[in-house]
Amino acid sequence: MAIERTDSIRLDSGEDMRGLLVLPAGEPPEGGWPAVLAIHDAFGFSADIKRIARRFAASGYACLAPALFDGAGAPVLCVVRTFGDLGKGEGPAFERLETARGFLGSQPEVNGERIGVTGFCMGGGFALFFAARGGLQVCAPYYGNVPERAEDLREVCPVVAGYGGRDSAFIGHARRLAEHLAQLGVPHDVKIYPDVGHSYMNDLPLAGLMRRLPPMHAGYDEEAAEDSWSRMLTFFGEHL
Repeated sequence: MAIERTDSIRLDSGEDMRGLLVLPAGEPPEGGWPAVLAIHDAFGFSADIKRIARRFAASGYACLAPALFDGAGAPVLCVVRTFGDLGKGEGPAFERLETARGFLGSQPEVNGERIGVTGFCMGGGFALFFAARGGLQVCAPYYGNVPERAEDLREVCPVVAGYGGRDSAFIGHARRLAEHLAQLGVPHDVKIYPDVGHSYMNDLPLAGLMRRLPPMHAGYDEEAAEDSWSRMLTFFGEHL
C-alpha cells in the first residue's frame, strides 16, 4: 500500500501551505523514487488532484500535490492573486512552487535530481512556466496557458501535453505550444483530442453541466484521459 501523508510546508512568508505527499509502495530504488509535482486547477486542493497524486504513486512516482492557493490570502482573493501571478509569469505563486519542489526533493525516499511537473488548466499554465525556469526533467501541462514567444520556453525540459479540440478558449495554445517546442528543438508530444473539451482529465463536480457550455465544453472524458495517462507515463519513462 502506498505511503500517504498531508504535510504542512513552511513558506518564506512564515505561513504554511498544505501538500499531499504520496509515495509508491515498497522500498525505494537506489537513489530514491523519481518524483512529480502535481499542480491543481482553479478548483484548488480538491479530491481530484489528490486522486491524480495517488495514481502517480501507483505508477511508481513519488508525488506532491501542493495547495497553491494557501499563503495567497483570503478565499477569492487567493484565486485572483494566483491567477495574476500566472498572467505575469512571476510572483509569489512561483515562489510557493519552488518551495514545494524543494520540499519534495528533500524527502529521503525521493531522488531530488529526477523531478518532473504536471498541471491542469490553471495548473497546466503554471507547470509550463515553472518548467521554463529550468531544473526539471519533464513537464506535462494539460490545457494550460502558453507564452506568446518561443523564447520564453528556451530553458524548458521535454514536454508531453494534451488539449481538447472542442476547447475553443485554449486550442490556440495547443498549436502554439507545438510550434514553439518544434522551433526550439525540445522533445515533445502535444496531442489535440478532437471530440473533447477542457478539463477532460479532471473528474470534477458539475462536469455534466460544464460539458454543454461554450467556449470550453469542459468535462471528464475517460477515453481521452486514459490515452493521456498512457502517453504521459511512457514519456516520463523516457525522460524522468
